[in-house]
Amino acid sequence: MATLGVATVGMAIVAVAVKNLVRSVVAYALASAFLAGLFFVLASPFAGALELTVGAGLVAVLFLVALLLAGGEETEAPA
Repeated sequence: MATLGVATVGMAIVAVAVKNLVRSVVAYALASAFLAGLFFVLASPFAGALELTVGAGLVAVLFLVALLLAGGEETEAPA
């Protein structure tokens, strides 16, 4: 359980710190997936399934589609 918590916080920090936007979205999706795993371990399957489908699935895919349509896959965020 502690491993999932550390992985979640680590991926969230990577999502905020990395300058490449596509890598940031992937790190966000991984953080959300680890959080869903933490919910499953804590015996909350509804919250885990909701986080996995909405957080890691829907929101991450929407971010990626928006980045690709805006042409931001190769650009980096301003410092």
